[in-house]
Amino acid sequence: MNDSALGPVLPEIQAIQQEMVALRHQIHANPELAYQEVATGDLVAERLAAWGYEVHRGLGVTGVVGTLRRGTGTRRLGLRADMDALPIHETTGLPYASQHPGKMHACGHDGHTATLLAAARALAQRGQFDGTVHLIFQPAEEGHGGAQKMIADGLFDRFPCDAVYSFHNEPGYPAGHFGFRAGVMYSSSDTVLLTVSGVGGHGAMPHVAVDPIVAAASIVLALQTIVSREVDPNDMAVVTIGAIHGGDAPNVIPKSVELRLTVRARRPETRALLRERITAIATAQAAVHRATVQVDYRWRYPPVVNDRGATQFAAAVAQDWLGVERVIPDLQPLQASDDFAFMLEAVPGSYFIVGNGEGEGGCMVHNPDYDFNDDILPVTASYWVKLAERFLAADTPAF
Repeated sequence: MNDSALGPVLPEIQAIQQEMVALRHQIHANPELAYQEVATGDLVAERLAAWGYEVHRGLGVTGVVGTLRRGTGTRRLGLRADMDALPIHETTGLPYASQHPGKMHACGHDGHTATLLAAARALAQRGQFDGTVHLIFQPAEEGHGGAQKMIADGLFDRFPCDAVYSFHNEPGYPAGHFGFRAGVMYSSSDTVLLTVSGVGGHGAMPHVAVDPIVAAASIVLALQTIVSREVDPNDMAVVTIGAIHGGDAPNVIPKSVELRLTVRARRPETRALLRERITAIATAQAAVHRATVQVDYRWRYPPVVNDRGATQFAAAVAQDWLGVERVIPDLQPLQASDDFAFMLEAVPGSYFIVGNGEGEGGCMVHNPDYDFNDDILPVTASYWVKLAERFLAADTPAF
């Protein structure tokens, strides 16, 4: 075992660290959006096959699953990494920055993929487990439900798992620190499109028009009362209007205005309340101004809910391997979302975070200046290996 500044690193990982970082940079320079991860899938499949994995492709359109068996054990473990990029124009100026304008690995999925590949190589080389490991490389996490699509295509029917795990890098936390939480880890995420329609006209004669901009402005203000006045202060909810589109000229009243919302909650009851009240308030406010509104409510990702036993198991492995000082055993819930939630609805498991760093490493994800911290790759890959070996050890009881 080698001990880096961020924690212990297995010698098998240490030996390939620079190669895996170079691979991460290769993926970063060639980002692919949801269901377009063909080159990334090719790279993943080629590496897994070379290391002795059974490789399966096509689940969730561009997903890849690598399976490795050792011994006679019947236990089965799934480890998942996401592969897709975001439609963001990169401004980092890095030598390995995106070569495709308007596409960028702004969430660290390049690092997640490279980290799981490093672990895959070490697991194959060491062979110190008794059972089956399924490595799940998932497409289309960024709002397009790749996990749900893989499940619909038979992921857990073809590759049964007794537990499934995944992680996300988290800027703002110390680099290499691991955070775990049983129960709700991430919130739900729904998208709402409100199309407010009126009657267009001349800006100098508003009395013969029905102004959707005024109606939309009333809707924006009224929606702020949902969280402040209708959700229990002990609960969590977010209603954010992230975009308003309508009109092209100062002297023209447009025919319609579109509002785009992201809506988040932790409890199913609150999630349902938000849908009911957004719809009712938007409809009523539009009517006050003689306008109408079309509500396109897109029910997207449920909350990420971690199994208690699976989480305690993963946290115990982290404390034993990394030391208690590098582990946050009861992380506060985060308002992000992830479609790994669908996998956790199908199989017990846990989703945890690894700190991407503070300061420069604290640049938030979905930012054109963000980059995955290469320093956390070896310690996280080593942890994947230790988690798999502990879970698939012949003498380890199931959680």
